[in-house]
Amino acid sequence: MSTPSTFIVGRDNRRDASLLADAAVLVVVAALMWALIHMGLRIVAPFDPHAVEQTLDTSPARLPYYAARSLLRMFVALAASLVFAFIYATAAARSRRLSKVLMPLLDVLQSVPILGFLSVTVTFWIALFPHSQLGVECASIFAIFTSQAWNLAFSLHSSLLGQSQELDESARLLRLTRWQRFWNVDLPSGMIPLTWNAMMSFGGGWFFLTASETIVVDNHTYVLPGIGSYVAAASEAQQMPRLFLAIAVMIAMVLVVNFFFWRPVTAWVERFRVGDTSNAQAPRSLVLNVLRQSHIAEAWSTLWRPVGEFFDRITRIFGIGGVRFVDHGTRRRAGDIAFFAVVGIVCLLGAWQVVGYVQSGPGMGEFGEAFLLGLATLARVVAVLILGTVIWVPVGVWIGMNPRWARLMQPVVQVLASFPANFLFPFFTLFLIATHISLDVGGILLMALGSQWYILFNVIAGASAIPNDLREAATSLQLSRSLRWRTLILPGIFPAWVTGAITAAGGAWNASIVSEIVSYGHDTLQATGLGAYIANATTSGDFHRVLIGVIVMSIYVVGLNRLFWQRLNHVAERRYALT
Repeated sequence: MSTPSTFIVGRDNRRDASLLADAAVLVVVAALMWALIHMGLRIVAPFDPHAVEQTLDTSPARLPYYAARSLLRMFVALAASLVFAFIYATAAARSRRLSKVLMPLLDVLQSVPILGFLSVTVTFWIALFPHSQLGVECASIFAIFTSQAWNLAFSLHSSLLGQSQELDESARLLRLTRWQRFWNVDLPSGMIPLTWNAMMSFGGGWFFLTASETIVVDNHTYVLPGIGSYVAAASEAQQMPRLFLAIAVMIAMVLVVNFFFWRPVTAWVERFRVGDTSNAQAPRSLVLNVLRQSHIAEAWSTLWRPVGEFFDRITRIFGIGGVRFVDHGTRRRAGDIAFFAVVGIVCLLGAWQVVGYVQSGPGMGEFGEAFLLGLATLARVVAVLILGTVIWVPVGVWIGMNPRWARLMQPVVQVLASFPANFLFPFFTLFLIATHISLDVGGILLMALGSQWYILFNVIAGASAIPNDLREAATSLQLSRSLRWRTLILPGIFPAWVTGAITAAGGAWNASIVSEIVSYGHDTLQATGLGAYIANATTSGDFHRVLIGVIVMSIYVVGLNRLFWQRLNHVAERRYALT
């Protein structure tokens, strides 16, 4: 008996779909490889830091190439940020002693403004690659890295601390190695919030693209080809039509990245959702469907499987992941004393060097002025957090708890969050000049545009991570709207909101660097605040005041984290973790 033709047709259709998917993936991979090689040759081109051009060709025909260069920097920085978050957050979550140092250090690092890093690292990278443009490229990528890495580390660390007891006990019973536990338990359990924070961090990188591609340090300007430097050059030349063109290209680039990268990722991470039931309308992605039909992705995973097995073997010498070692009390206290004594000595030596350096410049009295300026910036940061919470918590809950609307609104939210608000600063400057509104007030809006999205994205992640069975239980009990908010939604999103508020506060402090001084052409507006203080010191090459400003900003951020945010974080972990 012959096989029914419908079966043959179905099998042929599946084979044809796989072949088309393989062809599409190969074409895209080939195009990406060609673009990487083409740009790589430009990146490693000979470079003379003393003869570098301090402006950029603003011809519209150059915009596609500039956009590609900026996109390459963004993805390289994102990859480096993820690797950093994997190592740093795991070490802080799994080691009691290291957590006492790493988490306060992370507070300090996220409080250091990008210009603070640039003023120190530009010279280092140029010295590391003295005859290649790669040095300035690395400085630019590192600046973008500093706008992404801290948020990812905070997110993964929060997920590891809030990991359910069942997952932890399962990892111990299965005697997973540290490598196996990370890839099979730790990372999957925090994948959903990590993905949303990665999108937010990517958007934060766009915000600081102008500062990272047009680097002004010690009265010297380094300009790299990119869409951020294009906007800076067009703004300086008062070329309004080309500013609008750059904004259009930026929006198109964000939509393309969302379609080809973020939407497939958000659809893929649904497999890691915790709960007995899944979303009725899970996110979908055409790109992800093509990848699943293609044999290339499967071949790639097969190719890399020996690498994972190799790392699994070499990490077995570190023991089983998550095993609790029971130490003698006296031995443990002695280890703590020795560890913190070493840390204390290092801190004292560093403080001694800082005091000597500051005394050789403006003197310790300069700290008083910096602290007063910091109060003005602090008031703006508080205003940003209040406005961001009131506006975006309801919106984030609505998006996160409605998968259909989440799928429809994700491109809109991604465009709003990824679009660098400082591209609009020239227009905003003209508006402030025309209306005679002080930047002391207008700077609040500029800081909010660069930091409020952390709250929105974390609330969306927190709301979407609420198990569907709890939502169904609330519906079955016919809870009123107010009771649903008090007993399910607010407790469910509280840990995510705390994480978002912490990173939003740090982002607002960092955004003050570019929000308290804005310019268009020869018109410059300046607000009273610590951000303007650091920006002016960096531009003039006054590294004494740069150091003072960075230290004061770090004291503000770390002090607030210790006195306020850390307590809220502990409440979130003890009372509201979904375990």
